[in-house]
Amino acid sequence: MHDQGQRVKVLSAGIFSLLLALGVARFAYTPLLPLMQSQAGLGIAEAGWLAAINYAGYLGGALTASLISDLVLKDRLYRIGMVVALASTVVMGLSTDVAVWAVSRFFAGLSSAASMLLGTGLILNWLMRHGHRSELGIHFAGIGLGIAGCAMLVEFMTPWLDWREQWFAFTAVGFFLLVPALRWLPRPDTSGLPTNSQQMADHPPGKLYLRIFTAAYFCAGVGFVISTTFIVAIVNKLPNLAGQGNLAFLAIGIGAAPACIAWDFVARRIGDVNALILAAGLQVIGILLPVLAGGLAMTLVGALLFGATFVGMVSLVMTMAGRYYPTRPAKMMGKMTLSYGTAQIAAPLVTAALATNFGSYEVGLYLAAGVMVIGTLLLLALKLVEPEAAPGRA
Repeated sequence: MHDQGQRVKVLSAGIFSLLLALGVARFAYTPLLPLMQSQAGLGIAEAGWLAAINYAGYLGGALTASLISDLVLKDRLYRIGMVVALASTVVMGLSTDVAVWAVSRFFAGLSSAASMLLGTGLILNWLMRHGHRSELGIHFAGIGLGIAGCAMLVEFMTPWLDWREQWFAFTAVGFFLLVPALRWLPRPDTSGLPTNSQQMADHPPGKLYLRIFTAAYFCAGVGFVISTTFIVAIVNKLPNLAGQGNLAFLAIGIGAAPACIAWDFVARRIGDVNALILAAGLQVIGILLPVLAGGLAMTLVGALLFGATFVGMVSLVMTMAGRYYPTRPAKMMGKMTLSYGTAQIAAPLVTAALATNFGSYEVGLYLAAGVMVIGTLLLLALKLVEPEAAPGRA
């Protein structure tokens, strides 16, 4: 029973780290953006640049994570990253200088990579070492809870606090998340033998399989970033929905929070790759619902569906990376994230250019859906390349 209690603590450490680094340090910026534009004079172009700089920090962190094999160093950088997440949040409220904000967003991006890749890798390693299922659904619930929590906090605080006071309030919340994120994750055990005494060995799939897989994940990155970046703006522009954009962002988070756990069960039934194909197909529907059906109800259903699928795909891919490379999961996670992250920088720029041409962000959603269809076809191709490539579930 002691081991089950320890497992709950380790998974909770991961959830708190994601709430801190992805929720507070990274996603609080999305619902606070309209306030910063109306109260702190943040321009539209600068707002876009700050988002891109945040992704650049995340990419830098992903690249670093993919190069590190030493577990002790990973653990140290993870812990530094959590403190950086807190520092980058307080800095947002201390200045109105765009250059200072840019530095903050870059470091917030770095810290989210520390949580997402290093923290996730350390938790997977601990789970596999101690004979638990190597599934990350519970851990990744932190992403959805972070998105939903930020949207709710901003909605609640806006009548009382200005943009600056809200950043300080988020810092206070972050401080309470920092303690369990650091204390409940044990220092890594560097011996090659897990406690259930099976030798941990890597069994990677073939090169072609990995190339197609990486390309499919790039497509998932395009689908993710266009919808999460522009959903608030798109919803606010739809007839009779002005000011409801935050609700859609909240719906994405609510859809995402329990979804990863559900996708673990789906993958156990039908296999990892089949689960990914199903998630990608459903995501196309989630992306298109707001523009094809219109109205608040369909927009929120689309947002829920989108949240449930994007985070499920991330969780499944990260879990698969951990099974292919149990001794060094962050290597493949880092490479996959670089692909996803490159999409996150390129896709908003393309969408912005298209929006300028067509006069609306809606065209971006059609682009996202089209790319996700390609991604779904690439995932189907995986089954032809190496039908048995997916490793068995522990």
